[in-house]
Amino acid sequence: MSARLLLFTGKGGVGKTTLAAATATALAAGGRKALVVSTDPAHSLGDAFGVPLPAHPTEVEGGLHAAQVDPRALVDDAWRDLRGHLRTVLAGAGVDELDAEELTVLPGVEELLALSEVRRLASGGPWDVVVVDCGPTAETLRLLALPEAFASYLERLFPTHRRVVRGLLAGVAGSGSVERWDATADALGRLAEDLAQLRDLLTSPATSVRLVLTPERVVAAETRRTVTALALQGIRVDGVVANRVVPDPGDDPGPAAAWLRTRRAEQDAVLAGLADLGPVAAVGHRAAEPVGTAALLDLAKGLYEGRDPLAGDAADEPLLSVERTGELEYTLRLALPVGDSSLDLARVGDDLAVTVDGRRRLVALPSLLRRCLVTGAELDDTGLAVRFAPDPELWMR
Repeated sequence: MSARLLLFTGKGGVGKTTLAAATATALAAGGRKALVVSTDPAHSLGDAFGVPLPAHPTEVEGGLHAAQVDPRALVDDAWRDLRGHLRTVLAGAGVDELDAEELTVLPGVEELLALSEVRRLASGGPWDVVVVDCGPTAETLRLLALPEAFASYLERLFPTHRRVVRGLLAGVAGSGSVERWDATADALGRLAEDLAQLRDLLTSPATSVRLVLTPERVVAAETRRTVTALALQGIRVDGVVANRVVPDPGDDPGPAAAWLRTRRAEQDAVLAGLADLGPVAAVGHRAAEPVGTAALLDLAKGLYEGRDPLAGDAADEPLLSVERTGELEYTLRLALPVGDSSLDLARVGDDLAVTVDGRRRLVALPSLLRRCLVTGAELDDTGLAVRFAPDPELWMR
């Protein structure tokens, strides 16, 4: 059984690594077997604990393990053979050897393998929970979209029906053993299965993302866009944490207190603008940087205040739901916090193409709506509502 998976991300420099480490420390202190692993190329997780960390899980303290994934080593170990199989496919299809070599150097492979390593640790280890310190939000959104993007690439290269592919490969090659093509088909089939498992892991109820921000308008705007992008991918956000909130000086008349009051008022205004995303947990700005398990545990106590660190603050809502809203009308609702983002809709066969701020997702329509036409769309408090009515030509088939 897979462990509970909790991913921390946020704009670079907001303190997500520290909060991921603090959360894992609190979980271990509460009796859970916890692993915190970093996929961030910056590799600062070891700095948070004040100890060097290898690529394999290492015990930091009783019940708490940590690791820093080394994507380069994963590429050397796991990708070499698969690249060979891909070159076989491309060469068999008539692609020049040099072009085939270049085509198999795919962008995002390191990140994809890092995510696969997280899946391996979550599904194969003794952990109750795996906390992931992801890279900054832009890299994380790209990382979490990779399984679907790679699956699409692979489907074009290697159609699902293995027998057809085997015959195709053997036919276009004209030479070489059947066993060689069979091994290639098997390797690509395993990759397709791995990608499907990654996608299932990311959209599982046991997986959630926790967003970290500092109370600044630019950071808050990026956080809001991230919530929308993750919802578009079907990935659950279970909470937002505001880090480095300055203390309230009260009625202190001093000049330093006046500066703190002004800064705190600005931060409160930023956080008030995120109220529609649900409760925002706050972490006070500390004079000393928390390093080591004792300091991290103290930080976690202030953040969670006795609550279960895995509980989260956001309500679980299905991404997609359909209801009948008239005698011949249906409404598809997408729980997307679009806000001021740019939105575009298009019907692509049996899918609805939803594009928000340049990020596109094909949403597979339920069978009932595939025989319908889109008659309108609007944004309301629940997100995006798309209206459908039966297509007379398709409905009678």
